[in-house]
Amino acid sequence: MTRAQPEPVQVVKQRRDAALRALVSGVPYITYLGIQFDRRGDELTAVLPFDEKLIGNPMLPAIHGGVTAAFLEVASIIELSWSVLWHEMEQGRLDPDQIEARLPRLPKTIDFTVDYLRSGLPRDAYARARVNRSGRRYASVHVEAWQDNRLRPFAQATGHFLMPARND
Repeated sequence: MTRAQPEPVQVVKQRRDAALRALVSGVPYITYLGIQFDRRGDELTAVLPFDEKLIGNPMLPAIHGGVTAAFLEVASIIELSWSVLWHEMEQGRLDPDQIEARLPRLPKTIDFTVDYLRSGLPRDAYARARVNRSGRRYASVHVEAWQDNRLRPFAQATGHFLMPARND
């Protein structure tokens, strides 16, 4: 009995990156804000590159609170969707050639509470979401955003989401 050869690492990385790009590119608001995602294995870091259009108070200057909330919510929703996509890829249920056709529908926000801890300065921001619970119908996520020092977040949030029906 011969064993199947494992795929080359580069092929696996390309497939995962293509799946993440397809997931993110499906939401025009993510593109408008300029949010990007850095993937290391199954871990995602959302990146909000600084842009003048993100400033809400030019006197401080500070990132607009609505932009901060949107950044946190986007990081949460993409993290939830990515966890579903990752599971499907690892189980071999996702054909690499069918990635865009099989993308999961995005979770719908039930509630989202943001804690503004300090002003978002005019520089790049980063966020990481942690899924606290994810079931068939409901998920809970905590997310933190920071700029220069991950131990000094400028905002954090907790959200609850309605998960889309899975096609198992």
